[in-house]
Amino acid sequence: MVDLVQFVDRFAICEDGQPLRLEEHQRRILTEAFKFGKDDRLKYRTIIYSAPKKSGKTAINSLVVDWWSFCVQPPDEIIIASNDLDQAVSRVYDAARGFIERNPALRAEAHITRNLITLDNGTTIKAIPSDYAGEAGANQGLASFDELWGFMSERSRRLYEELTPVPTRKNSIRFISTYAGWENESVLLEEIYNRIFDKQGNVKPGVNRPLGEDLPVYTVGDLFMYWDHIPKMSWQTPEYYASQRADLRLNTYLRLHENRWVSNESSFFEMDQWDACVDPDFRPPLPSPRLQLWVGADASTKKDRSAVVSVYRDGNMVCLGPFTTWQPTKIKPMDLEESMEAYIKMLSRNYEVIEVRYDPFQFHRSATTLLKDGINMVEFPQTVGNLTDMGQCLFDAVKHQSLKLYADADMRKEASFAVGKETPRGMRIVKEKASHKIDAIIALAMATHAASTTPGEVEVWEMPFATAGGGRSSGVGAGRSPGDFRYSNDQVQNLAGGKEGFYVRREPKEVWDRDW
Repeated sequence: MVDLVQFVDRFAICEDGQPLRLEEHQRRILTEAFKFGKDDRLKYRTIIYSAPKKSGKTAINSLVVDWWSFCVQPPDEIIIASNDLDQAVSRVYDAARGFIERNPALRAEAHITRNLITLDNGTTIKAIPSDYAGEAGANQGLASFDELWGFMSERSRRLYEELTPVPTRKNSIRFISTYAGWENESVLLEEIYNRIFDKQGNVKPGVNRPLGEDLPVYTVGDLFMYWDHIPKMSWQTPEYYASQRADLRLNTYLRLHENRWVSNESSFFEMDQWDACVDPDFRPPLPSPRLQLWVGADASTKKDRSAVVSVYRDGNMVCLGPFTTWQPTKIKPMDLEESMEAYIKMLSRNYEVIEVRYDPFQFHRSATTLLKDGINMVEFPQTVGNLTDMGQCLFDAVKHQSLKLYADADMRKEASFAVGKETPRGMRIVKEKASHKIDAIIALAMATHAASTTPGEVEVWEMPFATAGGGRSSGVGAGRSPGDFRYSNDQVQNLAGGKEGFYVRREPKEVWDRDW
């Protein structure tokens, strides 16, 4: 039988058409991991290959798949399992297919579809989603898993358990390529890791080092684990890591590039990055009907602070506009009408308010009232998805200094208290974990997300409406399409001015399109 290293040397072709050459440490690790005994059985049934990001882990995994499919006990069944984050076919399947397609000798023996490769020797390579139910009773010789840290759901946990090595086959193994995960979140990988290391990261008694002290390879029972913290590839240069350290949060850098377990909760902002966004000569803008504002409103009536924060756009920058906060108490709860509603109305009078985003939980009645007053109110519930989207948007704006702030001690204090949770979708602001109030940061994140996701310059359409006798239907434009009513400010005043009971409703064109 051709061993794995020999197979790679003879058949692996890179995307540039050049032969793939394994590094010396890779050759030693793979030779040990896939060592057959006298009875042609592999010693290890679970093999983990873990190294910093960009160490070629996915390529190694895909080459294991191809080698097994052509050389080990055909006909066989190979299953490549996607984690919770894969949208479709996994990267390992794509890479395995690529190596086969680039070598004419291998390609001649393979029949390839989007998620299934069938070889002339009867072996199949199948890519599956993280759906354990469809794999009950599988008879695979090899189960491939990539980035096991992402197997966090109960569904993916059951998939991993369904794909346990099959005892009736001479050789049936799991091969796992991954880097470290998040403590108490990537539980499946953490449990395997803890078979080798204790909570302090020390090697447990009884663990073997088959390649000595120069390579971090550990074995216990039928578990083989290569777990490295040091980059060993030629493209992992000091310049690359310097740029990554500048671009990533500390915990993210440690997890991806040093392959270390980290907590997924930490301070949301690097305060030196926040301070870099502050322009000491910048001031809140003076009232102007031509200045377009996006507003975030975070309301509470009894305990938490409430905040209304506005931003505006200046070229590629998002700039902090007027904002204020309120602190209710149990004895003196918030009067939303006299506080937040009045402030938003003031903003609407003094500026061109494009949109006010709000969580309807405590602000629905107020939003309904403000909507009747002609202010574009947009529901933005503080779901996990929305908190992640707006949190990542604000995080990126601060990190890349596309947010311009004026100096404000209270806002900075809230920024220093904000707690972030790293998720596969991005950074999420965790309100309930904050040690102090961060309501202005929540409102700022909503406003920044609104301004950042509105394409181009907003076209505002103006229309005078009657306030009594049927709302819109009794306006000057009753029965006509919105395209008929694009007035200049002077024309609006001529139409509505001097007529008791009329007001001017000013909305973005997309609101007209939606409501008419």
